[in-house]
Amino acid sequence: MESVNILGTGSAMVTKCYNTCFTISSGKEHFLVDTGGGNTILSNLEKLNIDIGNIHNVFISHRHNDHISGIVWIIRAVAQQIMNGNYNGNLTIYCHKNNIDIINTISDLLLDKKFTKYIGNRILFNEIYDKCTVSILDLNINFFDIRSTKELQFGFNTTLKNGKSLAFFGDEPYNEELFEYANNVDYLFHEAFCLYSQKDIFKPYEKHHATVKDACENASKLNVKNIVLFHTEDKNILNRRKLYTDEGKKFFAGNIIVPDDLDIIEL
Repeated sequence: MESVNILGTGSAMVTKCYNTCFTISSGKEHFLVDTGGGNTILSNLEKLNIDIGNIHNVFISHRHNDHISGIVWIIRAVAQQIMNGNYNGNLTIYCHKNNIDIINTISDLLLDKKFTKYIGNRILFNEIYDKCTVSILDLNINFFDIRSTKELQFGFNTTLKNGKSLAFFGDEPYNEELFEYANNVDYLFHEAFCLYSQKDIFKPYEKHHATVKDACENASKLNVKNIVLFHTEDKNILNRRKLYTDEGKKFFAGNIIVPDDLDIIEL
């Protein structure tokens, strides 16, 4: 059975949790979705007992540093294992052309050649485009352009081996052009930058983000069964789950999941 390992739940400038990223996991294999902004990606993988040698597929949704910068650490860790003879197979990074250029550039700037020499032979890029499908963990992962208002960004949906469906929109809210990818899904992964009641404090709309109210209204319109709220502020993180759930259930009758870093969601 697949599960989601939550590596981070926060937005760009959080200090009390890590930036939003997670794995879809099946058995010992893990599909990594975004990488956050630093090497906390490595410590959180370790805390969840996820060996870098069991990650062979990574998706980077867009170029913002809280989503892409951690890939440098993944590349270094994988390259180190290759050098030590401990990594079987290849690492494939799925992203659009702009992100490929960025990852190549920052890797060349920040990593020694003993690591970057594996890019192109054991560490590979798979350029994605709107409405393309690839097989990862024996799942058909359907990538799509989310029609971002600020930055080229991709999301995906898939049907799990147990027949349940999942959709991920990156770090921007649902828009009507994405209806076909999320209608009636079992799990909708939707960013929720802050409570609607605190919109004047955090100003989510200026940043092209949604509130808990917005996300849950979208889940209700889409008739989804479970909504997972992430990419949040962290000012009251100890009470975040209760606060977000309490606001969300006013607008969505389904199941609301507000994970903490290192939580595991059994799908």
